[in-house]
Amino acid sequence: MALSIAIALAAPLSVGGCTYLTDLFSKEEVPLPGTRIAILTNQRTLAADAELKDHQILLPAPSPNPEWPQPGGYPNHAMHHILVPENITKAWSTNVGKGVDDELRILGSPVAAGGRIFTMDSESEVYAVDMKSGDTIWDVELAPKAEADDGLLSGGVTTEGGRVYAATGFGHVIALDAATGKEIWRTVLSGPMHAAPTVRGGRVFVITLDNRTFALDANTGQQLWDHSGITESASLLGSGSPAVDQGVVVVPYSSGELVALRAENGRLLWSDSLASLKRSDIVSALSHIRGRPIIDRGRVIAISHSGIMAAYDLRTGRRIWERDIGGIESPWIAGDYIFVLTNDAEVAAVSRDTGGVYWVRPLPRFENPEKQRDPVVWTGPILASDRLIVAGSHGVAWALSPYSGKFIGEVEMPDGISVPPIVADGRVIFLSDDAELIVYQ
Repeated sequence: MALSIAIALAAPLSVGGCTYLTDLFSKEEVPLPGTRIAILTNQRTLAADAELKDHQILLPAPSPNPEWPQPGGYPNHAMHHILVPENITKAWSTNVGKGVDDELRILGSPVAAGGRIFTMDSESEVYAVDMKSGDTIWDVELAPKAEADDGLLSGGVTTEGGRVYAATGFGHVIALDAATGKEIWRTVLSGPMHAAPTVRGGRVFVITLDNRTFALDANTGQQLWDHSGITESASLLGSGSPAVDQGVVVVPYSSGELVALRAENGRLLWSDSLASLKRSDIVSALSHIRGRPIIDRGRVIAISHSGIMAAYDLRTGRRIWERDIGGIESPWIAGDYIFVLTNDAEVAAVSRDTGGVYWVRPLPRFENPEKQRDPVVWTGPILASDRLIVAGSHGVAWALSPYSGKFIGEVEMPDGISVPPIVADGRVIFLSDDAELIVYQ
């Protein structure tokens, strides 16, 4: 289908000194005038700070991003503003295994490097797909035969140095040859993992569900060190991968702990809690830091489900600012701005320096808004060529202006989207809940 996706762009329009690109999305939404008031119990509505609402957002120019090899792009998860061509349409789609059902979920986004896209399906089968043609190059089942039918949740994949590293729901970390899929090593850890590894400096960093962080030798799989956080009996589905930069590993735990460790030996540098005291029900009491933290120019940005978003000094752990913003998705940083998806289905633009809020854009919360049925769970955002892209469990992706939050357009997906899209080599890549890999270029 020749979708006028998202990022299909026509005539340039100058806004705020930056190049702003008009869209070719098919459906135009005209919101009704008036003030939006929260009508759901416990729903909080975030608002722009009065002194910032007229601020003119200036983003860095978009730059090419040839690969997206790790969860969050690169080990520090700071991807800024990515360039895609002005006119892109759907190039191809292909099935990459088993999709979600009542028991199984896809928890890891695709990764892309060396002209290939790597995915893990809901049964922990890894696929390598040619980025240009969509042809499957190889696929490998990772689950041991004894556990293949146990309904274990999957994890995720990372690629680095000609290898694919997989963390799995059955507690195995596995290194594969990226060219052939041949298994190189397999290390069994103490618990399952629901997030992809982060690889940096010849080390593989993973977090298990019981809040332990392991550093493994990327060549051999040998355990180098480990760190234990506070055990949490309940958590959200899915986890955030650690961020690594400047010799520091920043770990998000489901207990709400944010921990900075030396990558070399696992020694504790600092820790803090993003658990909020403003808890109104059992679900909001979950302090899980599910979104990946970001390391950017000496600062750490993180957000917890229970309602705290904060910035830290990387070396000292000093909290620079905090805001009452909760979320389960990874924030996106670009220049002096942070874009974040909140628990209340809002996208907000936040100051990297102060935590001030420039604008807030509400997203649809229900597929049937009149009867408030079929809640929509959103994922993202990512920023590509002046567009913030978010996608939802109802199978629709939206593009918003990063300068104002204004709706630009939408595109329908073959199924719901539960993991954020990625951008590599000028392509925008989605993985849907029915395990369909969709590429726009």
